[in-house]
Amino acid sequence: MDVKDLRYFVAVYEAEGFSRASRELGTVQSNVSARIRNLEGSLGVELFERRYRRVAPTVGADRLYRYAKKVISSLADAERAIRRARDKGFTLLELLVVVAIIGLLAGFVAPRYFSQVGKSEVNTAKAQIDALEKALDQYRLDTGRYPSTELGLKALVERPASEPKWNGPYLKKAVPLDPWGKAYLYKIPGEKGDFDLVSYGKDGQPGGAGDDADITNR
Repeated sequence: MDVKDLRYFVAVYEAEGFSRASRELGTVQSNVSARIRNLEGSLGVELFERRYRRVAPTVGADRLYRYAKKVISSLADAERAIRRARDKGFTLLELLVVVAIIGLLAGFVAPRYFSQVGKSEVNTAKAQIDALEKALDQYRLDTGRYPSTELGLKALVERPASEPKWNGPYLKKAVPLDPWGKAYLYKIPGEKGDFDLVSYGKDGQPGGAGDDADITNR
């Protein structure tokens, strides 16, 4: 990951598409796509959902955008400092000090910002699971039971044919994917309660540690 990756990311985020971003950046679309894939690979997070003629930023992209703008702004300040130093006739040593500052910003400040992205994803998953849990409890109050595993979480937004007492939808929007773009696992009965709600984390596999750890309602 480098600063150019961040500039391309910000351009795609603000343009809401690769084609428009490539025009604004003065490059071809394949270069922009490659940069975004490189950034996603470095962070281990999907940043955009590809849709017809546009892209939609993920939760991770929304958080990264704020950090990326700060880093790019800091770099721009450093670049302006170099130009001012050059115009005022600063010594070579002083110019080298400013160049070193730019390197520190790119190599130290950016990773500190981006290390928070994974934590944000985990916290988002926990919040989504909590919201789904509350919606399932309301479903049970109305119908007298939780939806079956076969009906799944879709029953929170679409009336099942077998539930005349259904009084939803119980979510304001569609059933969310987890922050890594994968569906939550819903199973009833649960291993430790009435039901299980599970995200398998960044790697999408059971078990793991850190960002790859399972996130559950128990």
